[in-house]
Amino acid sequence: MEPRYAAPLGTPVLREAAGIRLAGEAGAALRATQAKAMASDAELWRALLGGAPLSDAEAGALEALARTHTVPTGQGVLSRSAAADTLVALRSGEVALGFRTADGTFRTERIVRGPAWLDLSSAWTGDTHVMDAQALGPAQVVELPRAALAARLAVHPGLAQRVIEGLAREVQALAVNTHELMHKDAPARLAQWLHQRCEPVDDTGNQAVVRLHERKRDVASQLAITPETLSRLMRSFTRQGVIEVSGYLVRVLDTVALERLAQA
Repeated sequence: MEPRYAAPLGTPVLREAAGIRLAGEAGAALRATQAKAMASDAELWRALLGGAPLSDAEAGALEALARTHTVPTGQGVLSRSAAADTLVALRSGEVALGFRTADGTFRTERIVRGPAWLDLSSAWTGDTHVMDAQALGPAQVVELPRAALAARLAVHPGLAQRVIEGLAREVQALAVNTHELMHKDAPARLAQWLHQRCEPVDDTGNQAVVRLHERKRDVASQLAITPETLSRLMRSFTRQGVIEVSGYLVRVLDTVALERLAQA
């Protein structure tokens, strides 16, 4: 004898039960996706603004304003001729910051990898963006409208403090970069550039690797030297036993010696 409440396969009862189960599974998957996205967003804001994680209210205020879009490889991200009315950050990917000349040539000053700010300051002055930028690969860009953000900052003073500190870090980084360009010679600038990008490969920390993501001319442009000078300096460092170059990989054989060159 069959159980009292058993239903043959394919009956409305089983179809309804299956639907509830599938709906439950879909809901669980959606909640997991949303939780992952929220965690990703929290990591983004912490990377951009530093310090402890934002409160739920602060993170929510930013999420309500954030506009995210993807920029294809080679396309412009910022233009010095465009009015800056948003704060612009890079969520993921690589973007070159620099200047586009009258003939269309893009001269790279530095490479930014997400998450990082592309332009945190220009929107506050009501001027145009201070630099041009173009995507080196598919890049995900986040924009925060300045006017709307200013209104939220008035309600969240802790968040306003974070933005101020972010601006201070940007100014400090520019000051350090300017000092190096004005007071360090080309070998010291290259050594410093390499040292900042070292990835240790042993427990002693005396050896490391630097992965070159940029073209030689882009690296040279960042260091305010010619590509020929860059090649000559690389050969000089190699002869001194400090580095070993293989394609786009630089093995740092003596990090102490590299640091000494950077401080010269």
